[in-house]
Amino acid sequence: MRAICPGSFDPVTHGHLDVVGRASRLFDEVVVAVGANTSKTALFTPEERVEMLTETVAGRPGVTVTLFSGLLVDYCRDHDVDVVVKGVRRAADVDHELPMAQLNERMGGLETVWLPTAAQWAPVSSTLVREIARLGGDVTPFVPDVVATRIAARLGAG
Repeated sequence: MRAICPGSFDPVTHGHLDVVGRASRLFDEVVVAVGANTSKTALFTPEERVEMLTETVAGRPGVTVTLFSGLLVDYCRDHDVDVVVKGVRRAADVDHELPMAQLNERMGGLETVWLPTAAQWAPVSSTLVREIARLGGDVTPFVPDVVATRIAARLGAG
């Protein structure tokens, strides 16, 4: 069975990688799909995020990274993806994700599986990592080394 882990991954965190790794133990293939939608607060371009994710998941059997745009249900139909995997950190994540999961099922027959984030990564989000980095804080505990290096280079730190 083929699953997809969609998101913005700006930047990818250890929490994201924990969910991807656990999904890869549950499914034959896992596609990590970086949404190509643009954001004014983005730190990295979608292409840069794909590069960083590709580097951080290298060596994980059955895990690939791709860029996608448009509706997730269309991508999944066109690429034979059966299941959406989402990490949840707290109840508010479920409140946000539930309507999308229900619409994905109605529009494309996609099932959604939620994996609870490991407790150590629950407080970590890409938004908070960007904020910490922009204010000159140390993000190395929260992101892979390659990502921390790129953040430092992007923001002129380190």
